[in-house]
Amino acid sequence: MPEAAALPAWDLSDLYPAPDSPELESDFARAEDSAKAFSEAYAGKLAGASLEAAIAEYERIEEILGRLGSYAGLLFSGDATDPALGKFYQTVNERITTISTYLLFFTLELNRMEDVPDAGRYAAWLRDLRVFRPHQLSDEVEKLLHEKEVTGRSAWSRLFDETTAGMRVPFAGESLTVSATLNKLSDQDRSVREAAGKAIGTAFGERVKLFSLITNTLAKDKAIIDAWRHYPRPGSYRNRSNMVEDEVVDALVTAVRGSYGRLSHRYYAMKAGWLGLPKLQHWDRNAPLPGDDDRVIAWDDARERVLTAYGAFSPELASVGKRFFDHAWIDAAPNPGKAGGAFAHPTVPSAHPYLLLNYHGRTRDVMTLAHELGHGVHQVLAGAQGYLMSGTPLTLAETASVFGEMLTFRALLDAATSAQRRIMLASKVEDMLNTVVRQIAFYEFETRVHDERRSGEILPERLGEIWLEVQTESLGPAFEFTPEYSVFWSYIPHFIHSPFYVYAYAFGDCLVNALYAVFQGGHPGFQAKYLDMLRAGGTKRHKELLAPFGLDASDPAFWTKGLDVVSGFIDELEAGA
Repeated sequence: MPEAAALPAWDLSDLYPAPDSPELESDFARAEDSAKAFSEAYAGKLAGASLEAAIAEYERIEEILGRLGSYAGLLFSGDATDPALGKFYQTVNERITTISTYLLFFTLELNRMEDVPDAGRYAAWLRDLRVFRPHQLSDEVEKLLHEKEVTGRSAWSRLFDETTAGMRVPFAGESLTVSATLNKLSDQDRSVREAAGKAIGTAFGERVKLFSLITNTLAKDKAIIDAWRHYPRPGSYRNRSNMVEDEVVDALVTAVRGSYGRLSHRYYAMKAGWLGLPKLQHWDRNAPLPGDDDRVIAWDDARERVLTAYGAFSPELASVGKRFFDHAWIDAAPNPGKAGGAFAHPTVPSAHPYLLLNYHGRTRDVMTLAHELGHGVHQVLAGAQGYLMSGTPLTLAETASVFGEMLTFRALLDAATSAQRRIMLASKVEDMLNTVVRQIAFYEFETRVHDERRSGEILPERLGEIWLEVQTESLGPAFEFTPEYSVFWSYIPHFIHSPFYVYAYAFGDCLVNALYAVFQGGHPGFQAKYLDMLRAGGTKRHKELLAPFGLDASDPAFWTKGLDVVSGFIDELEAGA
């Protein structure tokens, strides 16, 4: 693994100099004064107001609060085990909640209006807000839910974060973080992978009652709110916020589940043969293939590979990506207490995004860098839309990230020898299976858990049964699962932070596969259209964004086209074998 000192660390002073800085306190005071004045000026008076001017002022205040929240969240993600940072994070969230209570009336009143005045440049924001009109509750209930968030879902999410960040897994005489131990599941040595798999199972098994309590509580909390808001099923709120119809998500899930046999089942049967194993265990899923030395890739090398791939597609795309490396916008070292995995945080348009990685120097880490940089570039380009309209639905938020991965993969594949090509193809197939098959299995797990929770609390053993059932269905007969794998559901943060988020990965991967096929087909002006799509931020829905490329996500054949790309890679591997 690269030395931590050789990896970049972010500088959050572009947001605020320090948690106790005068600038931060000044922004809190400014936001509170502005929010009170906004309420006095507009509460109950929207019918005769200039709506565009009102939304512009609302956006200005929300951006101040967004900057404050981003700063606290990024500090906390850097070390969730630091009590001072935990206290600061909670205090900021509570103060933001108090201030934003003055603003709550605005969206509620807008959605109560039968005929809304012209919103000018904010028409797309208003369009998306009105989607939630049928699910809006009374002002008093909305205010109560808003104020209780800091002691409800947010508090349980914080408990999950602090627990996982503080966990240390005994392994080979060391005490490792969860992230470092999970990384061992990709080790060349099968005995190391097995030991890591059992160690993770033991560590989470010892805490499974706590994770079950968190999961049960959040699922019940969601069921109560969904019932009050009259959402037809647990995933409906997420679909509305993603601006995608329930039926489109159903078509995606059906297409992926129907393709398990030709995708994951077929590939993992080949992998078992390559590894010389009659059956794969869960710790073999991400095992390197024979002949894959998976050498450590230095950070500077990873940077060059990704930016070169981006630049070959579009110099402008690479130029924006280069800013993240030229400035301290990336935090890459896998430090103790740091949030696991990776993310790109947009912060606010008046600042810039930040990337969090846990870089171990593996090929997969290079692909993660390409992925998160895609998010970051997307966020920069969409920033011109302003705070309220720069963000995209989760389904479209994965477009630039997965496309960035594909650009990097194709560039590396073109430069590979025949022996390297087989390894790279297999690695890409595994990444795609993790993105498509695994995430839809996660979606199935969530759906079953939330459906079952409506009938009463679910015991840890039952959660494990559901997990093993969906994993068996998705991964296929090449696998057998040892008992400790039944608790592996408990470390997935998406279940806690963003219920039903996970299908967005599969949505994005299939969408990009179809999009990349259009690019390879020589579609005229593709690069310019692609950048325009990113610049649009959240102003357009998926139908509008994909129309210039001749694609339609509401057509079931669209998903088959995306899955065919994965199947084609497996065909090539099968032919080579």
